[in-house]
Amino acid sequence: MKHSLATLTLGQAARSDLHPLLLENLPEEQIAHVGLLDDLTHDEIQQKYATAGNEKVVMTRLEDGTHVVLSAAKVEAALQNKILELEQQGFETILMLCSGQYKNLFTDSAILLEPYRILPPLVDAITGGHQVGIVVAREEYIAEQAYKWQSLGQKPHFAVASPWETSDDDLITAALHLQEQGADVVVLDCLGYHQRHRDFLQKLLGIPVLLSNVLIAKLAAELLV
Repeated sequence: MKHSLATLTLGQAARSDLHPLLLENLPEEQIAHVGLLDDLTHDEIQQKYATAGNEKVVMTRLEDGTHVVLSAAKVEAALQNKILELEQQGFETILMLCSGQYKNLFTDSAILLEPYRILPPLVDAITGGHQVGIVVAREEYIAEQAYKWQSLGQKPHFAVASPWETSDDDLITAALHLQEQGADVVVLDCLGYHQRHRDFLQKLLGIPVLLSNVLIAKLAAELLV
């Protein structure tokens, strides 16, 4: 059986984060993971994607835990080339795993799933106008996240908690802060959040907690069944 789903991230392929969620719905032989920065050293990343002047930038986390700042224009051009390569290799569905918005990406015939475009209306439909609180991984992401989620029925509240910390203290504080602000639904919107984070917070808060990874993984699986 050939691969029919490719996940594509602007960083390094997030196999440990999303792969278990996809395996709940899809056979492993149908899934492949590709990262734009796979097998590149820090120096090579800077050579290929260095920023210049006041251009728009994007940030991504590497597998060693460090964050790098990249040229958004160079990243978008490279993502488009990679999408076309994956399509030529026979992939029928390509799942983007990038937090930023890339308006000009396209395929010739494959289905391109972009969470930035898909998640806000999906969450809005699920929450039915309830007050949403959104947890993001870094403070630097909030401005872009506010733009991403502006279509929600009510303006969402935001809080920051890294999913990669050994302790859940920051996540608990962030979630409680959102609830104090009136959130009656919480969304964990980062690839690093896991099902255990969702289950723990839902029990703690007593309100629905949505994991964006799960929503997008189930949607991808539905297209391949």
